[in-house]
Amino acid sequence: MNTENLSSHKQGILKISEQFAQNHEAWIEKKQYFNQEDLRYLRFLIPEGLRILDLGCGLGDQLAELKPSYGVGIDLSSAILDIARKKHPSLHFIEGDVEEASVLAALEGPFDIILLSDTIGFLEDCQQTLEHLTKLCSPDTRVIISYYGRAWDPLLKIAASFNHLLPQSAHNYLTTFDMANLLGLSGFEVIKREWRQLLPKYSWGIGPIVNRYIATLPGIRRFCLRNYMVARFSPAALPALAKEPSASVIITCRNEKGNVEAAIQRLPRFCPDLEILFVEGHSKDGTLDEIHRVIKAYPKLDIKVIVQTGIGKGDAVRAGFEKASGDVLIILDGDLTTPPEDMPKFYQALVTGKGEFINGSRLVYPMENEAMQFLNYLANTVFSWLFSYLLNQNFSDTLCGTKVLYKRHYQKVADNRAYFGDFDPFGDFDLIFGASKLNLKVIEIPVRYKARTYGSTQISRFTHGWLLLQMVVFAYRKLKAF
Repeated sequence: MNTENLSSHKQGILKISEQFAQNHEAWIEKKQYFNQEDLRYLRFLIPEGLRILDLGCGLGDQLAELKPSYGVGIDLSSAILDIARKKHPSLHFIEGDVEEASVLAALEGPFDIILLSDTIGFLEDCQQTLEHLTKLCSPDTRVIISYYGRAWDPLLKIAASFNHLLPQSAHNYLTTFDMANLLGLSGFEVIKREWRQLLPKYSWGIGPIVNRYIATLPGIRRFCLRNYMVARFSPAALPALAKEPSASVIITCRNEKGNVEAAIQRLPRFCPDLEILFVEGHSKDGTLDEIHRVIKAYPKLDIKVIVQTGIGKGDAVRAGFEKASGDVLIILDGDLTTPPEDMPKFYQALVTGKGEFINGSRLVYPMENEAMQFLNYLANTVFSWLFSYLLNQNFSDTLCGTKVLYKRHYQKVADNRAYFGDFDPFGDFDLIFGASKLNLKVIEIPVRYKARTYGSTQISRFTHGWLLLQMVVFAYRKLKAF
């Protein structure tokens, strides 16, 4: 790379990078706790085994720790990259300016993750650089930006003056709002934001306690040093699908004999290849016999049935998803309190790219009498606020039975289930937490919640309320205080 063509700003960045290369171990030691905490959260956001592009990679340590299947790092400094290549021979390092379109055009995309760790603060044209990245994106690519909170400017300057931080050239003054705006201008859509590290020092063990149990609280988190933003390629910029994806509607049912045929009659045929899969849960009212009768009565439809080997709706959903053949997976509760007629809305929201995890919400439209008792409604509202905070995406109704996602995304949820474990008797939170961990775009579709016309509810208000409370604590530990 011809460094003489670099601007004075880039020349300053390069000079500091070369200084860092000469004494890199000493500088890393000064920020050890901060770097470890930063990396820990990036590992939460980024599963192992992905194709990762790290813009402004430095020594490549961060990229290596993320354990990519294919990792590429770009940096201005040849001295830095000489060290990086020796330390991490399995990774690919390119000397170049990440703002040069020709440098990015030479890469073999798409990537699963494009990471800008502080890099956005040094770019001369943030919007143009982000626009160049769109050519390296697929619909599943996630752009992750980490940057520092500008309220920390005075403290960071003091730390640099005492030689506790590497001297820095002038930074871009970017708030999280500014970054979200730039991403939107460049063809990206923000999925989530997070704030971490209120105390970026170990401080005799006080740092970890503050950062895990205080720093992530609403209001307080805005004062954290570290900001994170996750974005995806905007669906408006994606080409139209050549073929409508197939779909599987999974109908979980236990003692729902009177609703079986109604489900078939009321469900619209909203795509050319539609599979209807009943998951029967050891009913005592003849539900299984009724399903077999309906299968014979509607031979032109692709209707199947499996009998779950476990117990509970969560087990039924997982069994149905594993057996389903469709590209799109849709849950429809057998009590039909969520209207089958609404399923085309969910399908269209997914296949047009408006969202990647579509959740129903029963708390928008007025409900029929007795559809949901007051205490249930109150609990749902409170828990929805809590989970929206925990997940950094809006969830107004976590327990609505209808949830929709692509099977390829569900498979990733299942593959990464070890992080949360087999903890969910409902099935809702297994999917919600998994979708959040994968950084899927969540949208909600309001539905009119109907009263039952057959059978009785299988929800125990207080038992399940206690389970929900346990789920909040569980989610806090796994999503915030880890």
